[in-house]
Amino acid sequence: MIRQMTYQPAGRRAAAVETMTFERLRELNDGGTQRADFNVLALVDAGRGAVTVDFLRHPLRERSAVWIGPGAVHRWDDIAGVAGHVVLFVPTAPVTHATRELVASPDLVAQWTIPDADWPFVDSARDHLVLEATAPPGDASAELPEILLSALIARLRPPHAEARAANAAFRLFRSSVEAHFRDHHDVGHYARSLGYAPRTLSRAVQQVTGRTAKAYIVDRIVLEAKRLLAHDRLTAAACARALGFPDASNFSVFFRKATGMRPGAWQATMTAE
Repeated sequence: MIRQMTYQPAGRRAAAVETMTFERLRELNDGGTQRADFNVLALVDAGRGAVTVDFLRHPLRERSAVWIGPGAVHRWDDIAGVAGHVVLFVPTAPVTHATRELVASPDLVAQWTIPDADWPFVDSARDHLVLEATAPPGDASAELPEILLSALIARLRPPHAEARAANAAFRLFRSSVEAHFRDHHDVGHYARSLGYAPRTLSRAVQQVTGRTAKAYIVDRIVLEAKRLLAHDRLTAAACARALGFPDASNFSVFFRKATGMRPGAWQATMTAE
């Protein structure tokens, strides 16, 4: 079963940012599946392993980064030989407008390799953050870890983040879908509520993601359905209610069209694993 995790910084203060080593993560990790209400950012210095984020397995290797947003279902796999740091932080921790917008994006890539030219800057920003985040309570301002977190995020530059942030129509659409996908499944609703023609909105989404606006909505609903089926063990009828479908049959047809499997069959394969 999925383990729900709430942000609870250890020890001395109600900090918005916390850091730990992979060694400490191994002590806390039980190998199970987790869902957190905070952001998880990991930087790998050495070793190999894997992390599964929303049903996709990603490799961990030297100079790779991992980004897990709030609500994403994830599991750390084979991290016995991995060295590096994990940064935990609440969504409001970054202090700049640009980094807060980036953190709020629901579709940042989960794993990428940091270019060699960027690594010294990322490494230095991470080391400074770790130093301040672990300083004694009276030795530093509570704002410093948040400032340094913003510097680290700015240095990391997750792939595609800049292009997505620059497209205003897509940014508004993405936020609206994240807030309302359980109740509204049609492009027309989002176009009307945002003041765009459906074709204009779909063109903006296609430009950024390579998918139509309709496909983007479908993918978001399917992701949530998979989370509910695999980790919350909901029935098709319960999923239908949670995701705004009129009945279990309608939801089953939607899910099968999108995935090639009926909800119950897909759930059974995940349970078997």
